[in-house]
Amino acid sequence: MRREYQFFVYLLTNYRKTVLYTGMTNNLVRRMIEHKFGFGCAFTRKYKTKYLVYYEPHGYFNRAVEREKELKGWCKNKKINLIKRDNPLLLDLSDKIIRESGYSNETIKNLAEEIRASYKIDPSRGAQDDKTRRVSLCNKAF
Repeated sequence: MRREYQFFVYLLTNYRKTVLYTGMTNNLVRRMIEHKFGFGCAFTRKYKTKYLVYYEPHGYFNRAVEREKELKGWCKNKKINLIKRDNPLLLDLSDKIIRESGYSNETIKNLAEEIRASYKIDPSRGAQDDKTRRVSLCNKAF
């Protein structure tokens, strides 16, 4: 039996909508909770990019990586035009994604605590620490 996966390429912005961050994940809900609590990479913590303004699903890891690289190569105006095509007011979509996930508030709260507890090392050290921590969280079903 073949296992199906889903990957997401996403764009985040800060409160003033002056910075864009491009990322990829296999669990958008978990990743948005990480960003909301400041456990993203060093760039997202520094610029406080925690507002999801665009995402697209991909069925294959390689295609998601290619698309992430493609978007990272785009100029800011081209990214903004892509966002405005689906989200003209640049609204934060993360709450909608979390709400539609079907997880109860209690489950989301527990997941957030689990993420927080998994940061045994200083989260300000950046993405290198994220890689070791994510191995266990990526495979965790919730």
